Amino acid sequence: MANPPETESTEKRVRARELGIPLGRFKTGRHNAITDVEGVLVGHSTIIRGEGPLRPGHGPVRTGVTAILPNRGNIFMERMNGGGFVLNGAGEVSGMTQLMEWGLVETPILLTNTMSVGAVADGMARHMVERYPGIGDEHDVIIPIVGECDDSYLNDIAGRHVRAEHVYEAIRNASEGPVPEGNVGGGTGMVTCDFKGGIGTASRKLPEALGGYTLGVLVMSNFGKMHNLRVGGLPVGEVLAEKFKDTPRRGQTYGSIIAVVATDAPLLSHQINRLCKRVALGIGRVGSYAAHGSGEIVVGFSTANIIPRRTQKMVYKLKILLDQRLDPLYEAVMEATEEAILNSMCMATSMKGVNDNFVPALPLDEVRRFVQACRPIFASVKKRPQQTSAPVAREKPADVDKEGEVRAGAVLPTEVRGAEGIPFPTRPAPDDIEDSSSGGSSGS
Repeated sequence: MANPPETESTEKRVRARELGIPLGRFKTGRHNAITDVEGVLVGHSTIIRGEGPLRPGHGPVRTGVTAILPNRGNIFMERMNGGGFVLNGAGEVSGMTQLMEWGLVETPILLTNTMSVGAVADGMARHMVERYPGIGDEHDVIIPIVGECDDSYLNDIAGRHVRAEHVYEAIRNASEGPVPEGNVGGGTGMVTCDFKGGIGTASRKLPEALGGYTLGVLVMSNFGKMHNLRVGGLPVGEVLAEKFKDTPRRGQTYGSIIAVVATDAPLLSHQINRLCKRVALGIGRVGSYAAHGSGEIVVGFSTANIIPRRTQKMVYKLKILLDQRLDPLYEAVMEATEEAILNSMCMATSMKGVNDNFVPALPLDEVRRFVQACRPIFASVKKRPQQTSAPVAREKPADVDKEGEVRAGAVLPTEVRGAEGIPFPTRPAPDDIEDSSSGGSSGS
């Protein structure tokens, strides 16, 4: 095997934002992670052992479990609105069928390798039954939400080394705050655009004028080819492909990606489905074309409304964001998805796995040089949308996309619009005018 080019495995890894990459106009949350959405916890269990030739059932092992706990883990009794989207379905998320049918998330969301979905689902079921003994009796049964990607290039995937104990560990480790990224949890053995990938996350905080909502994305990234890689819109992959042309790469699979979206915006299931669709645009920004054998699957949920499992009520009231106010969330989720994927690569280190298969880390120095060379271009582009050169109307439009320090009280109300975006008539129809002018002579 040809010797791989030198990488920055000995250098401290940094997140994509620290490289000066242009990553959108909205600000991040405090930790730039899915955990910026209040009540969302993330934990990992990482399994790394063995080296050398593949011995199915023995190793080497490069895999794990990542757990996303909505509502601080009490999602079974206090469920949340959820949804999802499948861009290409050569992958699996167990529980997705019920999620799309009911529009409810009622278990934690777990990520692992393809051959361990059953074991992780079983471990999650055991944990839930221990915590809620009435499952299957006084309560309905559950179908844990478990997403997967194929890590067989580095991991003894057929050995099925993930056990219930690893599910318990990931749940036990779940916490708020910064989220470990790269070679951790379910992302331990993942590859992205022929560089080491794995777990990545990012968040966006909308300005008060646009609702002030927080949105976070976490990905288990395992897709793509090097020449397609785009970093901040720059064709970095095409440049790096020449340097790494003699480095062996996985050739049997294009890979996949599972993304999880969380927001505190009050969204119904159909709105979450629409939000999840825009995640695909963020994946495309990094270079995916959703290949035939790839699985791009997205799961999302909103923390704004709690749907209790037990209630004496017949009717439950929900807060709902108007569809016309979704556009900033669409833009934010696209930005956060792109950054989450790049974070998974920037924070991952080089890894050698089964049969000494080697995956290099993304060379951050070279990415930084590329970005700095383009900095004069970035400097000439202002992030915030500018006013057009059109003549100023007497009255300002009611639906201005305001941002920054503008307060909610200063935002003009939006006209009520129908599904096609056409304002409802504010004047009576001509026939109604004629009827009213006739004084209603048709009698009582």
